[in-house]
Parts: sequence; structure tokens; C-alpha cells
Amino acid sequence: MPMTSTAVIIYLAIVLSGFVVVSIADSFAPQEIATRLRVSKAKAVFTQDFIIRGGRRFPLYSRVVEAGPAKVIVVPSTGKDVAVVLRNQDLSWEAFLASAYCLPTDANYYSPSLPNPLTPSPNILFSSGTTGDPKAIPWSQLSPIRCAADSWTHLDVQTGDVMCWPTNLGWVMGPVLLYSCFLAGATLALYNGSPLGRGFGKFVQDAGVTILGTVPSLVKTWKSTRCMEGLDWTKIKSFGSTGEASSIDDDLWLSSMAFYKPVIECCGGTELASTYIYGNCLQPQAFGAFSFASMSVGFVIFDENGTPYPDDQPCVGEVGLFPLYMGATNRLLNADHDEVYFKGMPVYKGRQLRRHGDILKRTVGGFLMVQGRADDTMNLGGIKTSSVEIERVCNRADESVLETAAVSVAPPNGGPEQLTIFVVLKKGFNTKQDVLKMKFSRAIQTNLNPLFKVSFVKMILEFPRTASNKILRRVLRDQLMKEFQIQSKI
Repeated sequence: MPMTSTAVIIYLAIVLSGFVVVSIADSFAPQEIATRLRVSKAKAVFTQDFIIRGGRRFPLYSRVVEAGPAKVIVVPSTGKDVAVVLRNQDLSWEAFLASAYCLPTDANYYSPSLPNPLTPSPNILFSSGTTGDPKAIPWSQLSPIRCAADSWTHLDVQTGDVMCWPTNLGWVMGPVLLYSCFLAGATLALYNGSPLGRGFGKFVQDAGVTILGTVPSLVKTWKSTRCMEGLDWTKIKSFGSTGEASSIDDDLWLSSMAFYKPVIECCGGTELASTYIYGNCLQPQAFGAFSFASMSVGFVIFDENGTPYPDDQPCVGEVGLFPLYMGATNRLLNADHDEVYFKGMPVYKGRQLRRHGDILKRTVGGFLMVQGRADDTMNLGGIKTSSVEIERVCNRADESVLETAAVSVAPPNGGPEQLTIFVVLKKGFNTKQDVLKMKFSRAIQTNLNPLFKVSFVKMILEFPRTASNKILRRVLRDQLMKEFQIQSKI
């Protein structure tokens, strides 16, 4: 469900009761919701009847029901009564609360649950795998502490701050935001509506937000529509940015909206419970770049042979994290943790490095920039997904398609990654690119996520492959980058 005050209450109540929260984003298609319910073995679902955006109602309860959960508790999007007919086994939020009225309410009846070593996880989150089911990642009881520690250290979250960050409890940033605020004594500001328009900006002004978190595609919309002009954001002391690669120009514009306050870039992962590279308020910052490793984190950048580059050398290569990382997961519910994060990684000073998958660029000045993924995972609108998931859907989108390859590339001047689908057609077919682009977009939005957008479709005769017949998506990605660079110079 959307990240409303009720959603936050439900999340914290589940944790306080000693149960485990299963986080699922409200943007997923029914099939994706069903997969996550199955993997996590969730017993019940809290959701809303509708999502309200721009005066329009988008069904949510019906999508959840299609996923087949055993029991659903439905919160009304407006008013006190839900606006849908519920299944016999489901409850409205009001009926759910009423079921507790008969219970004793004296102080001795209930006390918060103490951490139970047999159920050490307060939260199960999901991160896309490269095949089949998404990885089910159980956080440890150290994970919330890690969230708060990182935000205190790098964003300077303090008692008295008002922090706002448009996100969702189904993504890692949702729980990170909760614990970052409440464990530091800050106030969490929640806007019930779309953050794309001026209404959100006025909320930031009126709520006295001091730390505003963003996603680069969100900032790009604000800048292009000029919807935030004339607002008073002088109480903001810093911005946070995460989810995808930032544009230098967009970061400069964002900073100017609050008299050139710093934009602190953050990059991490669901399995880390926070970040591995960050900016901070004590070092000089460069727009669209990271200034240092996160607190207590060690990493190296290594070449294609697994040889680490010297720490002071400008370079481009895959990042390897030091294995000891406070708050990071040490198990997966539906995959082999060691195989996913350690198998095949180089050994550095006697320790096997932990896989994260990012390609990092270290500049001459020592700043860090994310250049994409070493594997076939991509970042679309701040959501990580795999090429295989997208290709599986696109291969069935039209009868003319023999095979597809999905890659994403950020523009030369920075900004969110753009999804390109390479297509090999069956013999005898001559389908137009625009037709396939429309069908691919519809199939992806229906079966995976309505927020994903196909930017380009390219026809080729055959895919570059390895000796074992695997598609070389990196070669296709390099071709795209060269095309973008040439176009940017014209």
C-alpha cells in the first residue's frame, strides 16, 4: 500500500508484536505480488481499496485479490468505509480494529515483544534475481540500526529535523526512512499524493522539511515543468538522492532551490540494509557523484582479471565489498547466500570480497560514479530488475519475435537509465519498431511493473554470444553508449 501514516502504523505494529513484515510495493502486477506472497509464506495482507493519484482512482485491492492471499485487511483510501466489495474472509480496517476492542487494555496485559533469537528478522524485502523468483532478503535486528547510523553520519539526521522522502515500504528506502527518522529523534513527513506536482512542493514548504530525499527522475520532472518555482525551501539543510544515476545539471538546479544546499548521493542495496558509497556534509561534494565509502565500509575496484586497482588510481571496474558489513544480510530465504554474493569473487588480503554488481568509476579527484551493472541487472526508475525478467515477457508479446535482449544505458550527460529492447525477428516477419515498442511496453507494464517504460526498440539480425551461447548484453550496451555519445555531439 502507499506509504501513508496508516501504513507506517501497521509496519511498526507488526514489528512491535514480534511478527515479520513482508514488504511488497503497490506498483506490482498480480503475478509479482503472488510470487512474493508464496516465497515469504505471508499469512495476511494489509492494503488499500484504491490508490488516489491526480483525482483518479487506481484499483489496488482487486490486484491483491488476484494474487490469491488467504486474508486481506483493507484500508479505505478516503473516508472511513472501503469502496469495494470484500471477499467473505477479508476485513475492512475498521472491522479489524473493532476486533480488538474486547481485549483487556490495562498496562499489564501487553508489553512490546523482546527480540526473539528464533525469529531474528523484523522485515523480509525483495530484490530482483537474474532468473525466476526475486531474492527474498530477511533483515537482521542490526539492519534498522545500520539504517539510522548511516543517515546520522552522512545526512546529519538529528533530533528536531523534519525528513521527507517520497518512497514506498515495499522498497528498501521505505524501512530505511522509518528507522533513520525515529531512531534519531527526527520527524517523518508523509505526503499523501503524487510527488510530481506543486502540491508536494508546497507540503515541503509548509511542513518545514529540513532534509528532502529525492529520486533523479523526480527532480527531472520538477525542473522541466517548473512546478516548484516561487516556493520557500529555505529550511532545507540538505538533499538526499538515490535510486538511479543523477544528472549533474538536475542536481545543480535542485541545489539552487534551497540556496545551494548540498545534494548527498546515496547508493546501496536491499541486502545491505543501507548504502556502501555516500556523500556527506564534511567533504567537498561533486554533483552526480559520491565522495567516500559509507561508514565502516571497505571496498576495492577490480579489473576484468580480478586484480584490484590502487585506491588512489582513477579507474573503471566492478566493485567488491569487504565481507564484514554491519546490518547486511547473511542468508536468503530462497537462494544460496554464498553462491549469490561470494562465489567467484576475488580474494583481497586473505578475504573473499562480497559481490554487489555495480561498475564504479573513480575520477582523478577521487570521486565515485556508478557506471551501470556488471551483471544483467538494470535500474529502471529506481527499481532494480533483471534482463531475463523483461526478456521473458517481451518474447511472448508478439508472434513475430524470435528472441529479445534487454539492456539499459544512462545518457552521456547523466540521468536515469533508458531501457532498450534488441529484437531478432522470425523469418518472414517485418513488424515495425513502433508497433513492437507499444506491445513491449504494454506487456512489461501488465506483467512486471506499470512504472517501467521502453525507450527504444532496435532490430538486429543476430545477437553477439559467448562460446556457450549466452547473449553478450555488455556488447549491446557498449554499442548503445557509442550511439548516444555520437548523437550528443551532433
